Amino acid sequence: MTPDEYCQDKAARSGSSFYYAFLFLPPERRRAITALYAFCREVDDVVDETSEASVARMKLVWWREQLDALFQGEPPIHPVLKALLPHIQTYDLRYQELLAIIDGMEMDLDQARYQSWDDLKKYCWHVASVVGILSAKIFGQTQAQTTDYAVQLGLAFQMTNIIRDVGDDARRGRIYLPLDELDRFEVRPQEILNGQYSDRFVALMRHQSERAHQYYQQAAQSLPEVDRRAQRPGLLMAAIYHTLLLEIDRDQWDVLDKRISLTPIRKFWLAWKNWVTNGGSFLKSVRS
Repeated sequence: MTPDEYCQDKAARSGSSFYYAFLFLPPERRRAITALYAFCREVDDVVDETSEASVARMKLVWWREQLDALFQGEPPIHPVLKALLPHIQTYDLRYQELLAIIDGMEMDLDQARYQSWDDLKKYCWHVASVVGILSAKIFGQTQAQTTDYAVQLGLAFQMTNIIRDVGDDARRGRIYLPLDELDRFEVRPQEILNGQYSDRFVALMRHQSERAHQYYQQAAQSLPEVDRRAQRPGLLMAAIYHTLLLEIDRDQWDVLDKRISLTPIRKFWLAWKNWVTNGGSFLKSVRS
């Protein structure tokens, strides 16, 4: 299996909405974004699939060392880094940006609670917005303002993930909702950990959803028209994630004991519709 095939397999097996955006890209950009996604999956799996925190830290140290070696000109060992190497200079993929993703994954080893939105936003930037920044460059960014779009969209994506996964995260002892906002809505952390649904919980989640919608709107407003066509893959993902958030809203944030999702056929339909309209369907839905 070649490095590119390894990354393709990693992306396909993930079942992520991101995979649908890759399908429409030209071959070189598709290989680059697939390698970047596979890198993110590898370091994320270190935390998710390693039961001992000390072992996970050692593995993340190894990834940092491999990243250092890669940018110092040493031949990469891991197939993901081998696949990523040809695209680093082409798309200006920077060491500090890739390192920030690893730092974000390590944050999950250090804390399972966030006191405020500012604290949680920092985490979201590391695990999502930086990925958006790198992706925008691979897709063909030409305007500096497109970076702002990528940052806002990353925050919207991560908040959608957090809202969808409240129950799953709680079963792992994690709460990715700001604790000061739990206090404001009079929801005790133990209620979430125990899966207790209430009107107070609904109000708390409505507030989180409003925040996510706001970031989708800000992303749409930040995208320069000249870069809209190039950034279609991000707009495809935005259409899928935004539709998912709307479904969660309609279900009144019933996320404590089930995981709301879209079917693969619906994801593909949303992706295709937004590809042929240069993201018009998504942009219309958030700007109206």
